[in-house]
Amino acid sequence: MHIEPGLVTGAKIVLSVITAGGAAAFTAKHAWETIRTSGVPAFAVRTALATIAVFIFFQVLPHHAVGVSEVHFIFGSTLLLILGAAPAAIGLALGLLVQGLMFAQIDLPQYGMNVTTLLVPLFAMKMVADRIIAPNTAYADVSYKQALALSTTYQAGVVAWVGFWVTYGQGFGGEVLASVGTFGAAYLIVIAAEPLLDLAVLAGAKALKKPLQDTGIATPRLFDAA
Repeated sequence: MHIEPGLVTGAKIVLSVITAGGAAAFTAKHAWETIRTSGVPAFAVRTALATIAVFIFFQVLPHHAVGVSEVHFIFGSTLLLILGAAPAAIGLALGLLVQGLMFAQIDLPQYGMNVTTLLVPLFAMKMVADRIIAPNTAYADVSYKQALALSTTYQAGVVAWVGFWVTYGQGFGGEVLASVGTFGAAYLIVIAAEPLLDLAVLAGAKALKKPLQDTGIATPRLFDAA
């Protein structure tokens, strides 16, 4: 989902600063709510875990250039269900930043676009989760259908934002649209695979329920209904 260098240039990059600022505001709101309910230490641990995981997702796991961008296994729904929205959001932003600073400095001018692409779909997914997962259902008990809906929401949001940035920077030419379509089609594999991983991770979490609850390294909603 990295926006390739040169696709959006000049004054147009200013828009990414605005959208990233909006995503940061949503992140701060969720972070404050999480700190109030879980405390600073638990929040810090979840954020650190999310950051490490995201760095691994982007730098270590296989990723391939397809069309206008790269296809990554981001596991946004996994991060949300296990760690919560705010730690997941900050982890996505920090993990991406660390990866850029250490290995892909050429991506840093596109950081605002990439952060927007990652975080806005995350908060949209959180809204969907609040609607389709009943208040009396812990995240550990979600169904495949629910996990698929969350993954689809997130990945579709990522593809939509990539498409927006590319057409914003390059226009609506036939070659550009075809490249965006190729990129979107490639993400169907991610959409199909991630819910299976979500359920596998949630099953593992159930087996470790007591230590996860005692240490506070998982969001309380993982085991406790809202």
